[in-house]
Amino acid sequence: MSNVASLASFSNRELDPDEVRAYLEAPISDAERNEVLALVAWFRRRYPTPAERLAYVRRAYARWQRTLGIGAQ
Repeated sequence: MSNVASLASFSNRELDPDEVRAYLEAPISDAERNEVLALVAWFRRRYPTPAERLAYVRRAYARWQRTLGIGAQ
């Protein structure tokens, strides 16, 4: 099995309820929290107004739609 197929198999598997519960109940580390806050701060500086944020989301969604399925080929 290729690395791509192996990764796809792993990422597309169904989780049992215990796996989901364990993931959701794990505390967020300070490092992860700080990384998320830094990304939010960067995004808000890069796209300071709601209109700019919405325009970004529209572009990102359009890009996602154009590339949908490319990885499956």
